[in-house]
Amino acid sequence: MRNRLDLVLIMTITLCAEAFAQTAPTPIDEVSHASTSDSPVAYVYVSSTLKGGNINEIEAFAAASNGKLTAVSGSPFQENVMSMAANGKYLFATNSSGTAIESYWIESNGALRYAATTDTAQSNDCNVLGPLFLDHTGKSLYDMEFDGSGCANNTYVTFNVDKSTGGLKDPGNSSGNDWLYLPASFIGNNVYAYSADCLEDMYWGIYGFHRNANGLLTEISINATPPTPPQGYFYCPSLAAADATDHVVISMQPVNQEDFSPDRLPQLATYTADAEGNLSTASTRSNMPKTSVVSVTDLKMSPSGKVLAVGGTEGLEIFHFNGSKPITSYTEILKKVEIDQLFWDNRDHLYAISNTGDKLYVFTITPTSYKEAPGSPHRISHPQNVVVQPEQ
Repeated sequence: MRNRLDLVLIMTITLCAEAFAQTAPTPIDEVSHASTSDSPVAYVYVSSTLKGGNINEIEAFAAASNGKLTAVSGSPFQENVMSMAANGKYLFATNSSGTAIESYWIESNGALRYAATTDTAQSNDCNVLGPLFLDHTGKSLYDMEFDGSGCANNTYVTFNVDKSTGGLKDPGNSSGNDWLYLPASFIGNNVYAYSADCLEDMYWGIYGFHRNANGLLTEISINATPPTPPQGYFYCPSLAAADATDHVVISMQPVNQEDFSPDRLPQLATYTADAEGNLSTASTRSNMPKTSVVSVTDLKMSPSGKVLAVGGTEGLEIFHFNGSKPITSYTEILKKVEIDQLFWDNRDHLYAISNTGDKLYVFTITPTSYKEAPGSPHRISHPQNVVVQPEQ
């Protein structure tokens, strides 16, 4: 559903294609690695911009069981790419021109080897590639494409992965939606995915999508109403993150109805999806926790579904997630620096990048303890995107 508060307002929105990859799916034909105490628990890939220029590269790390990172052999890889996603066998990345998706074989030591290029240019569209994300099986890759529908609307384009070559086949795209600019997050059944946005603190939307048998992601009409806001305000939903069952977290920004100023801290609402994909919530303005990150930039649910990481312009904050029950506070701000993107592995490690801070942070976080990993933070020149391939 969507809401427009001022129909006569004309907006020009500059959107950034340096957006967020989603939690790594269960891999298809995963690379086989020896399972020993010395084996990495994950491989971490960060696209970054070289200092003084506009050329990107991929820095790759192996993560130990305590979260300590060591460079992968051959890193940094001289690949001029932006957004990334990984399915256990391949790493996919948008090239810097935003017109093609590169596929790389993930070697047994985490190194990258070129596999294929898929040209995404369409003669009847003005498409520019945005964030990449995958379904839970890793068989379908999705691109949030700017102006990918008639040179006017954004859309999710579906690509099916050829598991033998890494090449991509395009069965189609979702309907055009000019407000769409973030990746969607799949709930546990891998059928429904959700996205939310808050544009200029005036326009908002909560969107539901259905994954068809051929992987095609299509927008569906859903019921999803924000909680009742404080008097004189409205809630502007901004980001969504799903857990492994049927719950979705959506950040809610209170906005003053008189001057459209976001002059209160964001809050966190919990929704539950039904069999038709509709979202219901027991969250209220009084039981939703506030986050001190000020402006939310990313939400990521831990694989256990018990911990929620929230990144924003003023730092990183961690919450306890309790299914359909209200989210509860856990930590104070862990790092007082803008956090642009978050990613979990399967061993309680959270990875966070800060573009303005030139840093990659690593934390070990469980429902009962948290600490920064040895060697963190790691200095990286203007990190743009991070993706983590956990060991399975």
